[in-house]
Amino acid sequence: MSPSDVKSFADTPPLRGGAQDVFYAQNNIVPLPVITHTKGIYMWDENGNEYIDASSGPVVSNIGHGNERVADAMAEQARQMDFAYSRVARHQPNIALTDRIATLSGPGYERVALSSGGSEAMEIAIKFVRQYFVATGQPERRHLLTCQPSYHGSTIATLGMSGDEALGDFFDGFGMTSHKVPAPLTYRLPKSHTPESYAKFSLEALEAKIQELGPNTVLAFAMEPVGGLATGCTVPLPAYFEGIREICSRHRIFLIFDEVLCGTGRTGKFLNAHYYPDALPDIVVMAKGLGSGYAPLGATLFPARLVDHLSTLTGFNFSHTYNASPITCATGLAVLDEYERLSLIDNAAAMGDYLRERVWALADEFPIIGDVRGKGLLLGIELVADPVSKEPMAAQFLPTEKIRIHGLNNGLMIYSRRTAGGKYGDWFLLSPPLTITRTECDELMRRLMNTMTGFTKEWEEYE
Repeated sequence: MSPSDVKSFADTPPLRGGAQDVFYAQNNIVPLPVITHTKGIYMWDENGNEYIDASSGPVVSNIGHGNERVADAMAEQARQMDFAYSRVARHQPNIALTDRIATLSGPGYERVALSSGGSEAMEIAIKFVRQYFVATGQPERRHLLTCQPSYHGSTIATLGMSGDEALGDFFDGFGMTSHKVPAPLTYRLPKSHTPESYAKFSLEALEAKIQELGPNTVLAFAMEPVGGLATGCTVPLPAYFEGIREICSRHRIFLIFDEVLCGTGRTGKFLNAHYYPDALPDIVVMAKGLGSGYAPLGATLFPARLVDHLSTLTGFNFSHTYNASPITCATGLAVLDEYERLSLIDNAAAMGDYLRERVWALADEFPIIGDVRGKGLLLGIELVADPVSKEPMAAQFLPTEKIRIHGLNNGLMIYSRRTAGGKYGDWFLLSPPLTITRTECDELMRRLMNTMTGFTKEWEEYE
């Protein structure tokens, strides 16, 4: 049976239960293979089909699949101590993991609040800055700024923070929202702009929005230092980071980096913020690669001076049942051990450069590749109808679904997205596990070549 023959549970909903896709739209045309086992960068389904996990799911599986050292650490912790609630007890895995994360993150990030994922970690950041300003006599600070487009999570609060126009009807007057300013895009720009001029425009828009709201009413500005699921790996220019740091410092507004995708070594440094030592954020949010798919784990990094100051006032009022779970903490420690043992951060930088070069070479053969962007092993490939005008492909063609289908047919598991109905383009991620070797990159590119060949042929027939 070929991958195209595999059907989603949503095609024939079971009487009860079922996989999570029973909640998704029933008109999904992409088959969902039933995966039975995984190893390294590879996945296999119940029919024996092999796939390269080309996007690490949604950029999660940083250390690769089937790591026995991590599995052993999880089992050993479960046998020794399965659970201890963080409000009534301390435990060594929690202490050791936060120390390791703080050490890797460097000065300014001495305190680490653990959580069960990126959405929760971002909410922790927002709750902290609000509580901090209230506790220090500034309750009028309640406005939050984010970018349009952007993505910050899937809870009610973090969806409200995200800049995705497709959510407009859902969030009209409902839940927490943020004030949006233009994201510093570098590819799909108004005709009068260059990346440099648009970065300047974005900074001016941020300053204008702060003045409109009143500087003393703003909590924080949260942004993605490498764009994620809303922009397909946009990397702002260095001058933009210097600008937002200056603006936030001048108005005493917290600057928050959402590194859920781009953190934990994915872009060639432990924190993507480390690329901008003169523009470091006040707070960093990370997840995904921190647990690498073995356990749900997020972290919010703070400077000790802020946390310690708040603790002398009201303390930070937060906790969830599973934040700092012993098994999850042991998993995180084992994952970071593998980062060190396998030199994964250096490998992300080296293999990222190699893959980027190979994909740009592929663009010479397939003009429908309009842009290749990102950093390290977090690359976005934008598909276009015309590389000169950057016109998106026809929505009726379903380009992001079709590229996934052709990927499956050629042994590639791909994450793709059409943002805001195509307004910000159609793209897919190349973000394989950081363990990938040069030989494995070559095999990935061979499969991608075949994928693009089939996809391009179907597009030309559609036109």
